[in-house]
Amino acid sequence: MSPPDIHRFSIASPALSASIDPLGAELWSLADAQGRALMTDADPRWWTGHAPLLFPFVGRSRGDAYRLDGRDYPMPQHGFARRKPFALVEQDDARLLLRLEADEETRAAYPFDFRLDMDFAIDGATLRMAATVTNRGEAAMPFAFGYHPAFAWPLPYGGAVEDHRVIFAQAEPAPIRKVGAEPGLIARETFPSPVEGDTLAPSHAMFAGDALIWDDLASRSLLWGVPGQPRLKIDFPDTPWLGLWQKPGAHYLCVEPWAGMADPVGFTGDIWDKPGIMTLLPGDSRSFRMDVGLVDV
Repeated sequence: MSPPDIHRFSIASPALSASIDPLGAELWSLADAQGRALMTDADPRWWTGHAPLLFPFVGRSRGDAYRLDGRDYPMPQHGFARRKPFALVEQDDARLLLRLEADEETRAAYPFDFRLDMDFAIDGATLRMAATVTNRGEAAMPFAFGYHPAFAWPLPYGGAVEDHRVIFAQAEPAPIRKVGAEPGLIARETFPSPVEGDTLAPSHAMFAGDALIWDDLASRSLLWGVPGQPRLKIDFPDTPWLGLWQKPGAHYLCVEPWAGMADPVGFTGDIWDKPGIMTLLPGDSRSFRMDVGLVDV
């Protein structure tokens, strides 16, 4: 969590407001027109995070290190972007653009000249986020990217915790993955889908073994909340995988669109061989969008 003296940026429309911390370009709060919180309360008994960005890798590397072309490099879980200050590029009442560029510290762990731009914009009752990764170096660059926002559970519109539903845009019958015997790493085996048709009824107990992970996901959109009450519509068109996570009993559900994931249990290979790793050629960019809208459906 950022020290209390760090300034946070604010953007808003008549229907929605957000604050963003420059440390990690982390979405810190999201509220409706009446000021009701739509994100985590960050109760330190559970987790003080809000919405870290996962870059240059998603999840944990085995032994908190990865191998690149025969050399090992240290890498904390979910990468280093969430711990780095982003620079302000542009801001107005409803939009904010923050930027992280490679420096001496990042090159010691990730020897690539990257740029990560994080664009936040509020359009009516929708927060639109877009992360753009650019390879500014002269060599191909392996990377992954993910979002990790924690939304309020329960949302502030009535209905008990157990009344909340995740409703996917499509049926999701495919098996899912979970965290395996090595802490933070992905189990090799799959598990039956907990989704009934297109609907998941989450419970705290469901997350006793850590995150639920969809690596064969049909949907690129979902609804979160109590049917018949205002809900959040979450769109993630550029990320093929999804994690759902909470510390059991906490007041949030993390909805995490990923392009990449943690090492599989027992993985010892080079980063180029890791499942989900993308390659960005010199001069190329790739963007990942996530929209969060408050809808009355």
